[in-house]
Amino acid sequence: MRPAIFPLLPDPGCLILLLVSWLFNPTRSEITSLDSGNIDDILNNADVALVNFYADWCRFSQMLHPIFEEASNVIKEEYPDKNQVVFARVDCDQHSDIAQRYRISKYPTLKLFRNGMMMKREYRGQRSVTAIADYIRQQKSNPIREVQDLEEISSLDRSRRNIVGYFEEKDSDNYRTFERVANILHDDCVFLSAFGAISKAERFSGDNVIYKPPGENAPDMVYLGSLTNFDLIYAWTQDKCVPLVREITFENGEELTEEGLPFLILFHMKDDLESLEKFQQEVARQLISEKGTINFLHADCDKFRHPLLHIQKTPADCPVIAIDSFRHMYVFPDFSDLSVPGKLKQFVLDLHSGKLHREFHHGPDPTDMAPGQPIQDLASSPPESSFQKLAPSEHRYTLLREKDEL
Repeated sequence: MRPAIFPLLPDPGCLILLLVSWLFNPTRSEITSLDSGNIDDILNNADVALVNFYADWCRFSQMLHPIFEEASNVIKEEYPDKNQVVFARVDCDQHSDIAQRYRISKYPTLKLFRNGMMMKREYRGQRSVTAIADYIRQQKSNPIREVQDLEEISSLDRSRRNIVGYFEEKDSDNYRTFERVANILHDDCVFLSAFGAISKAERFSGDNVIYKPPGENAPDMVYLGSLTNFDLIYAWTQDKCVPLVREITFENGEELTEEGLPFLILFHMKDDLESLEKFQQEVARQLISEKGTINFLHADCDKFRHPLLHIQKTPADCPVIAIDSFRHMYVFPDFSDLSVPGKLKQFVLDLHSGKLHREFHHGPDPTDMAPGQPIQDLASSPPESSFQKLAPSEHRYTLLREKDEL
């Protein structure tokens, strides 16, 4: 008779199955949970971090969790250093302060961070293990093309914004700072570099960085600050790579909305470049101090007929200037007044002060009226925002939509 302990031992076949299961189904990775106490430290020390902003009650968030974890497993095998790539998550119900800090309006939202800095473009690709893993591999690839001959610089695509760095050697603080800037802004500019003997002719005063703007005859601009001061070179490069007046399209509309700033928009016909040039000049002349409080945009009248209808305009009325505050839309009275000194700036200041909203409800402010002019009482509200109502992704819930359904 066998000792009683033997029946407790597993069958050899079971042991094999357990071993196979362990080999092909490794333990799921631990996604780093972020809170107000650890978020800055973890993100600041990560080369690249992909953060899942979610809510437990959202079914799309629930569907994403296992996919996100499996993508993390795949990537961590390729980038084992814990600071190379971090997969993290934020429970937005538990940490509403963090959700507000990063202007999260849809669940789930995947945001990319580099060394603690949030990238403008969130992840909008397929919600699959393969797609997310490929996206991270792309983010880890070198954003700078190394040129082997200066003739390559003379044949650059001058329809793009190009930033070229000339360095004595790659293993230097100057280049590492340049590389860090390129990692953040590579979607906005083409980055190139040359080293050693190849770059020597362009290094007559030491390492330098040059901006080559669009246009065959556009003059180059040289960066004159410290090449190891990240804040300085990043600010300079961002100013060159990101136009002051950007075009809004159906492809980037949601992305621009999520920046959280109201829009000052020129609606113009696609071939009306003269109006666009005037608008760009006046924005640069009158509103440069307002950069960071409002987004300066231009839009194709034909493509954006719907927003024009919100302000009772059609393409035949273009060019038209309007503000979309994300609550309402306000029309600049007359495009021909664009070049009147201070007129466009006052329009924007009136938005910030609330004057535009008041005047839509109650007519002109008394201080703006001629003596004896009757006060006009407008019962109707200003036209509703159009761009805030951009269709949400089929893979996410907007907060408003979810709130309405509950």
